[in-house]
Amino acid sequence: MAKRAKKHKKEHEEIPEAWLLPYSDLLTLLLALFIVLFASSTVDNQKLHELSSVFNAVFDGGKGVMDYPSDTMPNDPKSDETSKNSAYLEDQKSLSKIKGNVDDFIAVNELEKQFETKLTDEGLLVTIRDSVLFDPGKAVVKSEYEKTARELSKLLVFDPKRSVVITGYTDNVPMHTAEFSSNWELSVMRAVNFLKLIVDQNPKLDSSFFSAKGYGENNPIASNNSDEGRSKNRRVEVLIQPLVKKDGSSTNPTINKGASVNESKTGE
Repeated sequence: MAKRAKKHKKEHEEIPEAWLLPYSDLLTLLLALFIVLFASSTVDNQKLHELSSVFNAVFDGGKGVMDYPSDTMPNDPKSDETSKNSAYLEDQKSLSKIKGNVDDFIAVNELEKQFETKLTDEGLLVTIRDSVLFDPGKAVVKSEYEKTARELSKLLVFDPKRSVVITGYTDNVPMHTAEFSSNWELSVMRAVNFLKLIVDQNPKLDSSFFSAKGYGENNPIASNNSDEGRSKNRRVEVLIQPLVKKDGSSTNPTINKGASVNESKTGE
């Protein structure tokens, strides 16, 4: 009897180990918490999804703190910025290719002294001396250069389509004729007539992507104090606009409806 009592007493003195199970669960949860905190400090959508899958499997699946729809996942600012820069650079590359085609056209037709191309923040700018297209004080394109204008129009067919703005400029010599009362009017009509010649002669062009405007004697690119300077200021510019702006935002070419004339009023 004494041996049985002693054995019974010894059994009561054994320390239970049931507490180890909740303790291990607590440590696992703490480990998961620290991993989540570390991962969220530098969010990576792909890694976050992987972590979510692992921990959901560990804790028998189901919706957890790491489970949320992919469309509500926080965006990675660096990834968005990279995507915007990539789109902008790709569009600039496309504009450079267009510039190469226009430069080839100029070289083939030996128009280096009358035409000039330049990539700007606003797009590809093609500058044409007015003496190539118009007689002094006139807004009708010379008949001998109509073919050149039609050939140029073939280079303005783009896929996807781009907005094209044609702008007229004059020198500062006052314009007072029966046809035009100011340089502003002359510059506008030159731009419009050149636009109509380009668009009307090429059925592949969509007129809703073209517009015309005139600045008269304003925005000169040379001094008006010499014949050479005034000659440079008398010009028509064809601006082929980008599809993606420098900040990564897309332009909307469909804003221009019809071959509208944006009459930018200037001083005389």
